[in-house]
Amino acid sequence: MDIYEMRFFLAAADTLHFGRASQVCNISPSALSRGIQRIEEEIGEALFVRDRKGVRLTDAGRRFREYARGSIEGLEELKRSIHSAELTGEIRLYCSVTACYSVLPSILSRFREAYPGISIKLHTGAASDAVEIVSSGDVDLAVIARPDTPMPGLLFQELTTTPLVFVAPRQEWQYTETLEQEFIPWSEIPMILPERGLMRKRVLRWFRERGESPKVYAEVAGNEAILALVSLNCGVGVVPRLVVEKSPVARKIRILKVRPPLEPYSVGMCVRKGAIQSPTLSAFWGLGGTED
Repeated sequence: MDIYEMRFFLAAADTLHFGRASQVCNISPSALSRGIQRIEEEIGEALFVRDRKGVRLTDAGRRFREYARGSIEGLEELKRSIHSAELTGEIRLYCSVTACYSVLPSILSRFREAYPGISIKLHTGAASDAVEIVSSGDVDLAVIARPDTPMPGLLFQELTTTPLVFVAPRQEWQYTETLEQEFIPWSEIPMILPERGLMRKRVLRWFRERGESPKVYAEVAGNEAILALVSLNCGVGVVPRLVVEKSPVARKIRILKVRPPLEPYSVGMCVRKGAIQSPTLSAFWGLGGTED
């Protein structure tokens, strides 16, 4: 059974949408359908039901999904075990300081164990610069929060998701009671915002959709700077929750219950489409999560 057709099937099974699945697999919808039909002919059972209600898996489809996932994972593990000791080289990786201690440790640990001959050259900087830097070829891979707009020429693979949360000083300060109100008068609360990037756009959009304007106390670069100023009673900030959990000032801040919540971050790796053919990059990419 063709391993690529299994991947086509899994994309359709995960999205339950043949159009989106074909985009994920970078093939036409008709080619994806033909691949799935060949699997159905070989098995002798329909894998999907398509009607006015949409697309859903049959019982045979659900069982085959587990088989296909196990087969692909087994193949990838075999390939890694065969080639891991042979691969050598260097990967230039870009990420923010936050990502260094909140996202990378797990994947880097597994990568070092599987591919001891490949070294990592780590570059850190502003998260808002990551897409431009990897697109230019200055680095091979970047850890980013997935932008709201398409990234032409780049592949993205999700590693984790994290909510964006409002944070305030834990100790009593002049706005403590104000923040406990059911309807918070945001125009009175000093805000600490990122000076640029995806999070700034989402925060300003959140206020705009509520017909409000934030009272900006400071504009800074980096989540660490936001948390530092919040811990010093300078204002309220917005950061990814995983940053709060790993922060050295976590005990000095608290997460506010704000409704409606901000749209969460999808955090993952991005790479140029052509560069993924490199054996070293392919090895690192293979330890990630869900490709898109």
